[in-house]
Amino acid sequence: MDNLGLINLFLDISQIIIADVVLSGDNALVIGMAASQFDVKLRKKIIFYGLLIAAIFRILLASIASYLISVPGLLFLAGILLFWVSWTFYKDIKDFKEEDISSEINDVEKKEKGNFKKALVTIAIADLSMSLDNIVAITAIARDNTSLLIFGLILSILIMAIFATAIIKLLIKYKWIAYLGLIFLVYLSFDMTLDGILSIYSWVK
Repeated sequence: MDNLGLINLFLDISQIIIADVVLSGDNALVIGMAASQFDVKLRKKIIFYGLLIAAIFRILLASIASYLISVPGLLFLAGILLFWVSWTFYKDIKDFKEEDISSEINDVEKKEKGNFKKALVTIAIADLSMSLDNIVAITAIARDNTSLLIFGLILSILIMAIFATAIIKLLIKYKWIAYLGLIFLVYLSFDMTLDGILSIYSWVK
C-alpha cells in the first residue's frame, strides 16, 4: 500500500471512530437511562440484554447495509420510532421522580420486575433506530472495505458497553442529567426525521 493509500485508510478509520463515538453514544444513553431506573441486579441484566440486542441489530443491518443506504425514507421511520422512545423515557423519568419513597420494598420489586420487559422493548426499538443510523454512517465511510466495516461494528459495540456504565453512574448520582439526556434524544429524533424527509424529497424530485 502506497503513502496515499495509507493516508486514505487513516482518514477512513478516523471518520469511523468519530461516527461510532457520536452514534454509539446515544445508544449507550438509552441503555443507561433505562437501566438507571432499576436496582443493581436488574440493572446489570438490562445492560447485558441492551448491548446484546444492539449488537444483533448492528450485525443484521451491516449484512444488508449497502441496500439500506438506497432505501428512501428509512431514516424518517427511524426518527419517528425515536420520538416514541423519547416519549416513553419522559413518562418513565416522570414516574420515577414521583414515586412514593415510603412504598414497601416488595411493592417496588414487583413494579421493577413488571417494567423489566417494557424497558427491554423500549431499548430494542431505540437500538433498531440508532443501529440503522450508525451502520448507514459506517457503510458510507467504509464503502466496499469489509475490514473497515467490521472494525466499525466491533468498535461501536465496545463504545456502547463503556459509555452505558459511565452514564448509569452519572444518572444515579445526578437525576437531572436524565432530562438532559431526554432533550438530546428529542433533538436526535428531529434531526433523523428531517434527514429522512430530505432523502424522500430528493428521491421524489
